Amino acid sequence: MKNYMITSRKSVKIISDFCLGILFFSTFSAFRNSSGESASVSGNLKILSQSPSKHVPYNFIGFSYELAQLKDPKFFSASNTELVKLFKILSPKGVLRLGGNSSESCWLKVDPTTTAPQLTIPDIDASEHWMPRELFMIPPESIDSLAGFLEATGWQLIYGLNFGHSSPERLAKEAQFIAERIHDNLLYFQVGNEPDFYSASNNRTRPSGWGFKDYLKEWTECTEAISSLVPNAKFGGPDVGASSDWIAQFIPAASKNLGNRLVAVTGHYYASGPPDDPRVTTENLLITNPETGKKAKEISELAKRNNLYYRMTEGNSCYRGGKPGMSNTFASALWGGDYMLSLAAAGCGGVNLHGGSRDMLRAALGNHLPGELVATENSDTKGGYYTPIAGEVEYGFKARPLFYSMLLSNQFADTEMKDVSLTAENINVTAYAAKMKNEWRIAVFNKDLNKDLNLTIELPAPCKISMVWRLIGPSIDATQNVSLANSVIESDFSWVPNTKEKCNIKNNQCHLTVPKSSAALLFLK
Repeated sequence: MKNYMITSRKSVKIISDFCLGILFFSTFSAFRNSSGESASVSGNLKILSQSPSKHVPYNFIGFSYELAQLKDPKFFSASNTELVKLFKILSPKGVLRLGGNSSESCWLKVDPTTTAPQLTIPDIDASEHWMPRELFMIPPESIDSLAGFLEATGWQLIYGLNFGHSSPERLAKEAQFIAERIHDNLLYFQVGNEPDFYSASNNRTRPSGWGFKDYLKEWTECTEAISSLVPNAKFGGPDVGASSDWIAQFIPAASKNLGNRLVAVTGHYYASGPPDDPRVTTENLLITNPETGKKAKEISELAKRNNLYYRMTEGNSCYRGGKPGMSNTFASALWGGDYMLSLAAAGCGGVNLHGGSRDMLRAALGNHLPGELVATENSDTKGGYYTPIAGEVEYGFKARPLFYSMLLSNQFADTEMKDVSLTAENINVTAYAAKMKNEWRIAVFNKDLNKDLNLTIELPAPCKISMVWRLIGPSIDATQNVSLANSVIESDFSWVPNTKEKCNIKNNQCHLTVPKSSAALLFLK
C-alpha cells in the first residue's frame, strides 16, 4: 500500500486516501537539539478509564507471506521446528495470511490432471512491471504440510486465492481441496490481492479502465462458485492496497451479495517506500501522520456497523521488500510496536506484517527488489529486508528486531483498549493503555532520537503490584542484540521474560523513565 511518498508501489498516480495507520493520542515531531546531546523531558499520562472500550481479539497478531512460499512443502511444515517455535513464542493463537502479489500467479495442483492456467504478461517493459512474470505451482503435499504446521502452532489461516489468472471453477476446486485439509483452522478465503491496482500501468492484471463495478461482478462470481462446493466457506475482502473508496463501496455491496459468509474487511498499509528513494529514512519512519489513525478508525467503525471487522492483512515499514538499514533494524521495532497498538486502539481486529524469503519476495515483484540497490555488503541475505522472521529452511530461522515489538504488542491481546491523554513537549512519544480484568497494561514508545522521557502516570484505580518490560536495542540502527524484558530468544528458540524490574507507585501515581529510542510495557494491578 502507498502512504506518503511520491512514487507509488503499484500505481502511477499518488493514492493516499487509504492510509490505514496509527491512532495517536498525542503526536509530536521528532526533535534533535543543536548540540546532539541527550536531554530529559517530563510528561504526564492519564488513562481515560471511562472512554469506550475497544476489544483486542485473542488472534490480533499475525504474519503475512507470499502464497508462492507454498512451492516448498518443507517451509510451512510441522517438521520446520524452528519456524514452529517462533510462531508459538509470538502467540498461541495467531493468524497466518498467505497471499501477496504472487497469489495472482499461483495454482494448486488439485489432482494429477490439473493443468496450469494461462499467464498473460502485459506488453510492458520488464523494468516497469511489478507483478510476477511466472506461474507458481503449489503441490498438493504443501497443503497437507500447511495443515500440520497450523496444528503444531495453534494458528489460523487466511488463504488468498488467485483472482488474477484463474477462473471461478478452478478456484472453487482449489478452495474445496484446502477446506477439506485445513478444517477448523481456516479462518476465511480472500479472492485477489490489491485489486484496486489491477488496471495500473505497472500492474495490468486487468485492462485500463477496469474498476470497482467490474471487480465486484467477477469477485461475486468466484465467491458463489466457491460456496457451491464449500457451503460453509467464509470470505474477507477487498484486500485493497490503497483505496478507501473501494472499501466504502465493498462493505454494503458484498454484504448484500454474501450475507453472513462475508466476515472481514481487509486492506494493506506500508508506512513508506520505495526503498531506493532517498527520502525513505529512519527519521521519517519514526514520525507518524495522525491522519492514518483517523482512517483506520473510520474503516473499523464502518465495518462494525455492518457486523464485520477490519483486519490489516498485509503491511510493513517500507513497500517493495523493505529498506536495508531501516526495515531490518531496531527502528522498525519502535515503528512496528507503535503502529500495531495504534491499530488496536482504533478498533482494528488484527494485523499481519508481511515477510518471507528473499527469492519469493523478489519474484512477487516482477524479479525486482530495489532494497538490494542500496544494501551494504554485510546486509543479511536470508529473507526480505522487512521480514519479522528471517531465514530459509536449509539455513535456519531467526527473529529480527521487528519480531520483538510484535511480541510486546501481543501482550494486549484479549484486552480492552482505553484512550489516554499524554502531555509532553517537543518529544516524539506515544502511549497506549488497556485493561484485562483487574490488571492494566500501558505501553510507551519513545521514538525520539535524543530525549529521555520522565513520565508520571496517573492510575485509574489503586494499584500495588507493578512489572516493567523494556524494548531496547544497542542503537537505533542495530540489526541484532535487541531484547524485550531483558531477554532474547535463545538458540533453542525459547524466550522467558525477566520480570524483576518494578515501577515505583505512590499516591496513586507511577513514575517511569523511558530512555530515548526505546519502549516500555508496564503491567499494573
